[in-house]
Amino acid sequence: MIEPVVLAGRQVRLEPLGLRHVEPLLQAARGGGELFRWTTIPDSAAGMADYVATALKWQAEGSGLAFATVRLADGTVVGSTRFFLIERWFRPPGHERAQPDGCEIGFTWLAPGAIRSGINTEAKLLMLAHAFEAWGVHRVCFHTDARNERSRAALLGIGAHFEGVLRAHRLSAELMPRDSARYSVIAAEWSAVRARLVARLAAH
Repeated sequence: MIEPVVLAGRQVRLEPLGLRHVEPLLQAARGGGELFRWTTIPDSAAGMADYVATALKWQAEGSGLAFATVRLADGTVVGSTRFFLIERWFRPPGHERAQPDGCEIGFTWLAPGAIRSGINTEAKLLMLAHAFEAWGVHRVCFHTDARNERSRAALLGIGAHFEGVLRAHRLSAELMPRDSARYSVIAAEWSAVRARLVARLAAH
């Protein structure tokens, strides 16, 4: 099991996702409209409860760790994000390690009022720092719908490396197979990516 952790910066606090966040997340999701075109955000209490329950199940299985994204200025929940597909590679006897070897960051969304505020940038900095510095992972990857130009530009903006397009990779928001654009950051690149994220935050 992956232990829950609170990740806090100057603008945002990422706190372990729980059922207490269902109603605040519903409030945050209201008015998303076109902003949520490429992702599926529950719009009912039952749907959001299932969304949170799935995240907690993955955590119990050791494959995920989800967060509520809280704006520090007013304590408002403004979205969610998570680590998932947390990997532990096969290792021969005597070379085992307790921490993950790789993971994915995704299921990331923000309320309309939190877009372009620096919150997402700081959240990515906090999560990548935890992955590379606390867990010591070798790779963090991201996937987005290949049609989602805004998300793809944002990933390039933080310094993630484009690896290619995976065809019919995951279910789209339209419940059809979608192509996914894959990006990654590896441990050797983390120092440069960290500097880039810090510089972007300073610009806000």
